[in-house]
This record gives sequence, structure tokens and C-alpha cells, in this order.
Amino acid sequence: MKIGLRTVKTALCAVLAMIIAQSLNLLYAPAAGIIAVLSVGNTKRSSWEIARNRVLSLVMATGISFVCFSLVGYNPVAFGVYLLFFIPLSAKFGLEDGIVVNSVLITHFMAEASFASSMLLNEFLLMVIGAGLALTANLYMPDLEKSLRQDQTVAETMFARLLLLLSESLNHPQKAAQLEQRCQNLLEFLREAQKKASRHRDNRWSSGDEYFEAYFSMRRSQLRLLNDMIGFTAQISVEAEMVADLKKLLEETSETFSEENDGREILAKIMIIYENYRLAPLPKDREEFESRALLFQFLQSFTSFIEIKAEFAEVNQKPAAL
Repeated sequence: MKIGLRTVKTALCAVLAMIIAQSLNLLYAPAAGIIAVLSVGNTKRSSWEIARNRVLSLVMATGISFVCFSLVGYNPVAFGVYLLFFIPLSAKFGLEDGIVVNSVLITHFMAEASFASSMLLNEFLLMVIGAGLALTANLYMPDLEKSLRQDQTVAETMFARLLLLLSESLNHPQKAAQLEQRCQNLLEFLREAQKKASRHRDNRWSSGDEYFEAYFSMRRSQLRLLNDMIGFTAQISVEAEMVADLKKLLEETSETFSEENDGREILAKIMIIYENYRLAPLPKDREEFESRALLFQFLQSFTSFIEIKAEFAEVNQKPAAL
């Protein structure tokens, strides 16, 4: 059994919230602990949004319940009428997180049959203590930057290996099948890395922390094109001379594949290969024509593959290393 940091934070916040509420002689003090449990988010931003939305939701819930209990009485029917209005309004204003916890707080008004100022203060203090402690606990979050840099290195190594194997498979259709599983493994790795990058962004208060998320999104776009290239490879069968330069360029791309390489030099070499294809003799039969067409599509996908990185390098700057 593994006890994570979030679990420890949740337990501590719940205990402290109850102790503080009891020390202030608040009614229904354990509710502060439950609010804390429900308010510890995965990131700093999510915790802030939960705390803010639940306080706003409590204001709305208090107003609606006051009207309902005043008109219908402090009874279950009035509570049901309150829910009929509160739930759709919460959904309309994006405050769904507060439906359950604030409805529990509203039952305190019903149980006490009172909206006295002391009861209003009691409920708002329960909310502020629980949500406030959760928010405070999440001010500390592990820095994921080092881990993300390691993920970049792993992803680039996997890409480089794929490109090298793709070069070896070009014009050898029977070898292409082994690359599909490698693509799937890399896709799963990039998905997890992108989720981690999203958490990293949400744990920063300042803007401009989207680099890693954009980086892994860029690599996923490249992988989609690489997958297309593998599909073309499985059908290409031309004279060895037709693919010699392209195979060599794929090997070179594999050797220089990195975060720092903006791809400009590779794009220039791709243009030379395009020109050589235009000057090549026309295909002799339909089969050769179709293979050359697939080869041309392969080259187009490879061009897009490099252009994606070139565009990324143009608009994104690598953050300074720690």
C-alpha cells in the first residue's frame, strides 16, 4: 500500500480543520474536515478554483435556501424545492463542485430552523476553514521540471530509434510491421508526459509555463506523421537508387534528433531530394508509378514532420535549465 503526498495532505487538512472549528465552538465542526477532504486538488490552480467556486456557491445556496425555507418551512419539502433551483443554477454558472458540500451545509440551517447571523457566520467559517486549509496545503507541490526534462530525453531517444529503423525499413516492406508497436509505445509515453506537463503548468501561478505541454503536444503531432510514414513504407518497393538519399537523410535526422535541432538544415536537404525526384526518369509501369506516388507521399509527410519542429522552435523558447 502506497501513501502519496496528496493523501497525507488530505488527512492533515481534515484533522486541522476539525480542531480549528471545534476550538472556535462552531456547530457541526466535523463538516469543516469533510470540506477539506473534498477540496484538496491535484494542483495549485485546481485547489484555488475549488475554494473560490465553493465560496461563491455557498453564497448562492444560502440565498436560495433562505427563500425556500421562509416560504415553505424548515422541512424536507423545502429542501427539495431548494435543490430544484440550486442544482440547475450551479450547472449554469459552472459551480457544480459546490452542489454536494453546500447542500450539506444548508441542512444545518434546516436542522437549526434559523438563518440568524451567528448561523450564517458558522457555515461560512466552516467553508473558509476547510477550503482554506486545502488551498494552503497545496501551496507546496513537487517541482516536475526535472522529471519533464528526463521525459524529453527518453522521448527523443525513442524517436531517434524509430527514425533509424524507418530508414532501414524503407524499400523493405516486410520490416515495417515491427515499427507499429514502437509507435504505440511512444504514443502512450507522450500522453503521460503531456499530463505531467499539464500538472506542472497548473502548479505555477505565473503565465508562460506552457513550454513543456506545448513540447509534448508537438511531439505527438510529429508521431502521427511518423505513423503515416510507416504505413507508406509497408507498400513502397522501388529501385534502391531512388531511396538512397532519403534513407541517408532519415539516418542523419535520427542522429541529430533533439530539442535543440530546429530542422532548418534537414528541410533544405529534403528540397534537394524533391528536385532529384522531379529530374528522375519516368516510371516504366503502373506498379512503379504507384510505388513512386507512395514514396512522394512519404516525403511529404517527412517534410511536415520536420516543419512542425521548425515552427515550434520559432515560437517557443526553451526554459533555462535549473
